[in-house]
Amino acid sequence: MKKTNPKKLEEFIRVDHAGERGAIKIYEGQLLALKTLCKDSNLQKTIEEMKIHEKEHCDFFEKEIKKRNIEPTKFLPLWDLIGVGLGFGSTIFGEKTAMLCTASVEEVIDTHYQNQIDQLCSDEKDLKEKIIKFRSDELYHKDIAYEKGATKDGIYGILDKIIKTGSKIAINISEKI
Repeated sequence: MKKTNPKKLEEFIRVDHAGERGAIKIYEGQLLALKTLCKDSNLQKTIEEMKIHEKEHCDFFEKEIKKRNIEPTKFLPLWDLIGVGLGFGSTIFGEKTAMLCTASVEEVIDTHYQNQIDQLCSDEKDLKEKIIKFRSDELYHKDIAYEKGATKDGIYGILDKIIKTGSKIAINISEKI
């Protein structure tokens, strides 16, 4: 039986924990904006539903971190702050921007999770199945975002690149530190 590289496995769990927690923080920022400045009950309901999936994902990785005695990224407090700020900031500019934020992050996560799925061996069958399921949830969120008006036209294309670059940087840092 081929075994998954233990160092890679630790990185996967650390970064996935940070990423799912970051997604929750983005949604918390969006919900804060929707409850205070930009009242939109339909968008609020959509985001609350997506946040439930992220909570399930985060809870799973929280348990894996503890079970496998893996230290979370030292950047969690910073990612929390940036996540809430990104969520709040994207939402005050309207539904298109809020949904672009979701679509952009989920597109990065799609590739990220697929890369992990490709590297996990048969010794990590349960983890691989969970990541496959979580990737499916993230793709569903991306589809919702485009249905709700996410676009990359004009200035939105620049914002998409900024969000994706930030997400990739956070992934690279969280894997290692």
